[in-house]
Amino acid sequence: MRNVLLASAGLLVLSAFAPAMAADMAARAPYVKAPPLAAVYNWTGFYVGGFGGYASEDSGTPKMSGGFGGGTVGYNWQAGNIVYGLEADAGGADVSASVTALGITAKSKTDALGTVRGRIGFAVDQVLFYGTGGYAWIDNKISLSALGVTVSQSNFHSGWTVGAGIEAFFAPQWSVKGEYLYRDLGSETYFGIPSGDLKLHSVQVGVNYHFGGPIVAKY
Repeated sequence: MRNVLLASAGLLVLSAFAPAMAADMAARAPYVKAPPLAAVYNWTGFYVGGFGGYASEDSGTPKMSGGFGGGTVGYNWQAGNIVYGLEADAGGADVSASVTALGITAKSKTDALGTVRGRIGFAVDQVLFYGTGGYAWIDNKISLSALGVTVSQSNFHSGWTVGAGIEAFFAPQWSVKGEYLYRDLGSETYFGIPSGDLKLHSVQVGVNYHFGGPIVAKY
């Protein structure tokens, strides 16, 4: 009986101090901060933007060269790390060359250009590496000047383009890209003389705004 009484007294003491001990242990337990939100970039959706660059003729003496700039609109789809889409761009240009002989100055100038292209690439989070290709066009004019008189003829050249680029988000919904394009624009007739194929190398940079919130935050 004496042992039973002692055991009961011990249990009573433990029950009295148990809440305080549990509270003290909870107070001493280390604080674990929740992990930060991670941003997962999704390239799917519409985008618009602007671009500018420099183009030069593949061959010719003298070679046409100069700058250009304009606007872009496109749509991306993403499946896993694969991103594919369609993009169209158009802009003004000052890509030209001139030569003078026998008192006659001949000048060729491209004052507008554009493309409609497919894109396919591989996304590594907010960075996209891609190839691109499709339809290309330019509006080109050749002028002949002599004795203060100038005559000119404009033609619309169309052909194909292929290239590659890299694009990366630098802020929510905003991306920057760099791109190289080779353009083969076919031949047109000026003043009864075929121009020969007009081929351009171009490099350009651009900034795009993506609609629909391309960033999904999650733990």
